[in-house]
Amino acid sequence: MKKAILFLAVAILMVACGGNKNSDNKQAQLEALKKQQAELTVKIKDLEAAIAAEGKTIDNTKYKNVVVTEATAQSFVHYLHVQGKIDAEENITISARMPGEVKRIYVKAGKVVKTGELLAELDNSAIAAGIEELKTGMQLANTLYEKQKALWDQKIGTEVQYLQAKSQKESLDKKLITLNEQLEMTKIKSPISGTVDEIMLRIGQTTAPGAPGIRIVNTGTLKAKGEVAEAYAGRIKQGSEMKIILSDINKEIVTKVTYSGKVINPMNRSFTVEAALDENNDLHPNMIAVLKIADYKTDSAIVVPINTVQNSEEGQYVLLAKQSGNKMIAERRAVKQGLSYNGNVEIISGLVKGDRIITTGYQDLNQGDAIIIK
Repeated sequence: MKKAILFLAVAILMVACGGNKNSDNKQAQLEALKKQQAELTVKIKDLEAAIAAEGKTIDNTKYKNVVVTEATAQSFVHYLHVQGKIDAEENITISARMPGEVKRIYVKAGKVVKTGELLAELDNSAIAAGIEELKTGMQLANTLYEKQKALWDQKIGTEVQYLQAKSQKESLDKKLITLNEQLEMTKIKSPISGTVDEIMLRIGQTTAPGAPGIRIVNTGTLKAKGEVAEAYAGRIKQGSEMKIILSDINKEIVTKVTYSGKVINPMNRSFTVEAALDENNDLHPNMIAVLKIADYKTDSAIVVPINTVQNSEEGQYVLLAKQSGNKMIAERRAVKQGLSYNGNVEIISGLVKGDRIITTGYQDLNQGDAIIIK
């Protein structure tokens, strides 16, 4: 039949070309074409009858090309994205414990220090002079006390004289302790082990308690920290999988939640989530990070591209490839979807393993359309 149609087209084209040469005989050309058309029609009917006699049918169906994916059980994880930062458990700024003039600074930025190490010192000359003067008076007070005690042990002298000598000695002892404590307060020491990050003091500068002094950071106690909306309080727990994305340094860290806050912040209705990190020279406190926290995970789920799930008045559906006689057709299947992530969605009901889901070419398909699977 196709050859006959082709023959008709060629004949028409030939006659038409010939007509261009002899435009005066249009009526004759028309009669010739009609005669050829009648002859071709008879030939087409004869061929169709012959095919029918052989028990074959002519397929006039219009097929649409599609790509299918077989439904399988696979793992599915949904991640919650939270804006966070890198924080240090031990990141402190040390200030002086009493007002005074900065006399000495013993460290520089970048120096590694230990707990109790002396970092800087205020002018303590007046206190030191007071201690020396007090020590001189203490020598006399101790001598008088020892002599008065010896006499009192022999029942010589009065008890009042003994008690006065003892009181004078003890008073000076306590005063020395007080002065030594004041002397110690002029020294700025590191309460933690870490690295000197910044020195905000200058020699000759007057400082006071609460004024910025020296910042010490322990990079061995870093953590990722973020705030999560209270709606996820029941889905994120200690041990939940977390991915920390540091786009500025092109780094990703896979870890777990080590702390999930138990109290909701009434100001922003959120709770704190943290993940402890190993020491890493690439990480610095206050780095911006994106925290991807796994709030849902299943090891056996049927997952499809989210674009293949379509909507109708009856609800959501996907198109499947089904065998119908000797051809494949498209079939609607109502589904119920769960969470979606990264372009995929979990199908909670409606699909089973082995279903052939049409993932390409579904846009113009309807129920029952004939398809060809590429």
